[in-house]
Amino acid sequence: MRKAEVTRNTTETKIHLQLTIDGTGQQSIKTGVGFLDHMLELFVRHGRFDLTLVCDGDTEVDAHHTTEDVAIAIGRAFSESLGERRGIKRYGSMLLPMDEALVMTAIDISGRGMAVVELAIPSEKIGQQFDTELVEEFFIAFARELGATIHFHQIAGKNSHHIVEACFKGFGRALGEAVAINQAAPDEIPSTKGTIQ
Repeated sequence: MRKAEVTRNTTETKIHLQLTIDGTGQQSIKTGVGFLDHMLELFVRHGRFDLTLVCDGDTEVDAHHTTEDVAIAIGRAFSESLGERRGIKRYGSMLLPMDEALVMTAIDISGRGMAVVELAIPSEKIGQQFDTELVEEFFIAFARELGATIHFHQIAGKNSHHIVEACFKGFGRALGEAVAINQAAPDEIPSTKGTIQ
């Protein structure tokens, strides 16, 4: 089974997590930021990953450091679990509706980390702690740590919660597809270069 355990401690956050890629969607997530917990639970459930994560962060300042550092730690866990990326499908995509919202998510585990996040989120905050600009920060940090190109394009949506929820659900589905083993080539690295770095 593809698994990783990551501990990341800084002056701003202390994070410990255990990830199983080939899971069933089980989770225990405590970041200290309720909305982030909710989004990560959706991500894990829809990707069918198992994740146990605890973060002790400086949420008395705001949710920025916690959100970014959690993304770094989860991205690192995926990277470690996938090793040299042998056998993975590499690409995944999802067009996900969430009530009036519709968001397209696409991912390429290419070795090149970047995120293109084209969202029109109406409100500046969701709940009391979560600044909506942190959605982009989360996916930029995740993409860099995993070495993946990730695109989010909002097609419709007026409700901030629905738009962000569509992103995290769609990301779980798309990433689940990308990390799945290609049964036609389970021992191949999916690149004409022979490596994904």
